[in-house]
Amino acid sequence: MRVISGKYKGKKLEGFLISGTRPTMDRVKESLFAILQGELKEKSVLDLYAGSGALGIEALSNGAKEAYFVDSGKEIGKILKKNLVGIENATVLLMDVKEAISTLQKKSLSFDIVFLDPPYQECLITPTLMMLPPLLKEGSLLICEYEKETIIVPSSYHLWKEKTYGDKKIAIYKYLP
Repeated sequence: MRVISGKYKGKKLEGFLISGTRPTMDRVKESLFAILQGELKEKSVLDLYAGSGALGIEALSNGAKEAYFVDSGKEIGKILKKNLVGIENATVLLMDVKEAISTLQKKSLSFDIVFLDPPYQECLITPTLMMLPPLLKEGSLLICEYEKETIIVPSSYHLWKEKTYGDKKIAIYKYLP
């Protein structure tokens, strides 16, 4: 696994062999970041269920201003921090998503782009979408990667783009309260 484009292109990332992780495949990342190309410059990014950090690192590599990485796994947290060595403007929160959202809200932070790539079998996208509005700006993009999960989307989220890659799906919503 590697960073596929931008400032950190070619940087090797660890974490794809850890139990419970399911990294985004390079071809999916390439397609996703081609879609997001004009949306990243100087944006604040939140990578929830970050795992190895591949999505947030790719965003930073392609011009995002800053990225916050959230994951609760102790083992993957060590790998995430190792993957971020040499990466600027990255902050790691090793805690569950609900606690992280509360922490970020108390700091009055808001984000332009949010990556949601939770473990597929846990069906966490819908409950996470419900918790996110205090951290969003009007027009924020939410990128959801999932498999068979049925996503119930609050009315303030509007489908912007959707792609299918084999059994994986990517849905990008725009937050318009």
